[in-house]
Amino acid sequence: MGIRCGSQGLSCPAEGSSTGSRAAASFAPQASACAGAWPGAGVPPQGMAAALGLDPGVLCGLQGWFVGSQPSPSAFLPALRLLEGGFFTVFLSLPGRDDEIRDKCGGDAVHYLSFQRHIIGLLVAVGVLSVGIVLPVNFSGDLLENNAYSFGRTTIANLNSGNNLLWLHTSFAFLYLLLTVYSMRRHTSKMRYKEDDLVKRTLFINGISKYAEPEKIKKHFEEAYANCTVLEARPCYDVARLMFLDAERKKAERGRIYFTNLQGKENTPSMINPKPCGHLCCCVIRGCEEVEAIEYYTKLEEKLKDDYKREKEKVNEKPLGMAFVTFHNETITAIILKDFNACKCQGCACRGEPKASSCSESLHVSNWTVSYAPDPQNIYWEHLSIRGFIWWIRCLVINVVLFILLFFLTTPAIIITTMDKFNVTKPVEYLNNPIITQFFPTLLLWCFSALLPTIVYYSAFFEAHWTRSGENRTTMHKCYTFLIFMVLLLPSLGLSSLDVFFRWLFDKKFLAEATVRFECVFLPDNGAFFVNYVIASAFIGNAMDLLRIPGLLMYMIRLCLARSAAERRNVKRHQAYEFQFGAAYAWMMCVFTVVMTYSITCPIIVPFGLMYMLLKHLVDRYNLYYAYLPAKLDKKIHSGAVNQVVAAPILCLFWLLFFSTVRTGFLAPTSMFTFVVLVITIVICLCHVCFGHFKYLSAHNYKIEHTEVDTIESRQNGRPCH
Repeated sequence: MGIRCGSQGLSCPAEGSSTGSRAAASFAPQASACAGAWPGAGVPPQGMAAALGLDPGVLCGLQGWFVGSQPSPSAFLPALRLLEGGFFTVFLSLPGRDDEIRDKCGGDAVHYLSFQRHIIGLLVAVGVLSVGIVLPVNFSGDLLENNAYSFGRTTIANLNSGNNLLWLHTSFAFLYLLLTVYSMRRHTSKMRYKEDDLVKRTLFINGISKYAEPEKIKKHFEEAYANCTVLEARPCYDVARLMFLDAERKKAERGRIYFTNLQGKENTPSMINPKPCGHLCCCVIRGCEEVEAIEYYTKLEEKLKDDYKREKEKVNEKPLGMAFVTFHNETITAIILKDFNACKCQGCACRGEPKASSCSESLHVSNWTVSYAPDPQNIYWEHLSIRGFIWWIRCLVINVVLFILLFFLTTPAIIITTMDKFNVTKPVEYLNNPIITQFFPTLLLWCFSALLPTIVYYSAFFEAHWTRSGENRTTMHKCYTFLIFMVLLLPSLGLSSLDVFFRWLFDKKFLAEATVRFECVFLPDNGAFFVNYVIASAFIGNAMDLLRIPGLLMYMIRLCLARSAAERRNVKRHQAYEFQFGAAYAWMMCVFTVVMTYSITCPIIVPFGLMYMLLKHLVDRYNLYYAYLPAKLDKKIHSGAVNQVVAAPILCLFWLLFFSTVRTGFLAPTSMFTFVVLVITIVICLCHVCFGHFKYLSAHNYKIEHTEVDTIESRQNGRPCH
């Protein structure tokens, strides 16, 4: 039986956590068993304009506009009047300089926005080449219908397999890789990490004896290392419950003060229902009686004070076997760090014994893991108690459950199909209401489009990372990997889940069906669908980010759970959160990867990708300045995003290799050239990421100030170890 190619199922705009383009994920092509019909009445789009839902004149003039034409300012006046009070107001209220953002939002916000600007510059260059050169080359073919408005004529599928112009596409794919690396090197060369002097002179030590005294730790370093002066050594204790009790005590204190002041003004006592959502209850039932507010909060405060004092007395009995040690200068700090992390042998154990002292044995120095201390604002102090074997088991269980769930339910469409097998939506059909019966399946698809990435996001949260940087970095990598499968790879191949993907990959008939399956990637309508996805990301996704509906829903839930007016006021005063850089990077890089992957095979996607990045930059700049709290992270989250950018042109090379292999065979010159370039690129990337080689060919170009001693950055930062 033949395999029909295409995608099936177009969902509605979705929203998720406070991350970019989350709403637009619902417009990702959700493939279902490689069906051949497109959304709607099952009829493929007639022509390029119909496929994109745009006026034909717009598309005819797109090439000339993008390459060089400059419209007069008066042409924008109607649009500005239309946008007045919307995006235009946001644009006018944006902070003008990065210095303003750095002062209010921190250095990480500046690095994030600089990253976006370099991506915008990269897309401008790629857009000029794709729309100005690749698009006319695709138009010059005659393989598809000779219709000026046909979307298929804009794709690589319009060229014959023997056309020598296909060398242009392969060369441009390699050129895009070079442009991407150059753009990211410029970005990283401008990044400056200004850490507090105290942080650069402080080491975080894990694996210390739980009964170690600060004086012994000081004595060890001063004996083992010449000219070493330890200013302070602070052991770590389990303070998770202590922090919780202190936060609850402060809430009770604020509630008591609020109602005391209110009674002084109105001279009448206030009554409250102390149960969650008590202010929403309109009837008095047993167990939900109202109590006098001042008396309630006074008793609660006294109880929490007593619990806090008792817990504080027990804290010294809960050592964690960790310590923060501060030295007198950065040089000795670097020497000690190098001594604990340098490789001194050629065997499997790549760590030598550090310098010893009279206290080495009692302190268990041979078991120490030493790294630079994270910034105090970067640490989750309440998570330090979850460490070692317990942390790894917790992380393993969470990720195994996540993998099993997403292995079979990778896309929203497959979830709906699975639910239909069990007649979950059958009761809705019995209502015989056409509005409900037609809207309910779409609503479910919309919900699952937002839910799946959110599950991946929260899995990193429940892993209980020690630092915010570690949590954001894990979120970025996991969300990006999942989104690439959900949005790009599986729909392009006409598959619906990882389960189907691996069954197809390891099937005995893989080679027999591979050619037909890979042809799914290069259908003209497939490119049109991804153009629609990028357009939806640009307008719907960015609009959802600007509205911050997930934050609004969380705010409403917290208001409902508040027990009194005092707690509702506390919720209103503390409704802002830190910007989630990890999730934002993942969603933004997902759209960028889609654009770069199809920039050669479907070049008309690039202008819309540029539109997405421009709007994304404006929205994030506004939100960072006005809506979110400043965050203090390390450079690993930003360098990880740079690595993900390089994955986009590599996928573009993969797409061209598939096309060339399907059309001309693997031994064709264009296929072999693409294959060699792809293999060399992957080898260089792996050697750089895993072993640190080819630094001058990488996308990283940090300006490092040379010190007297080469320092080694430990991998311990943000990740618990044994």
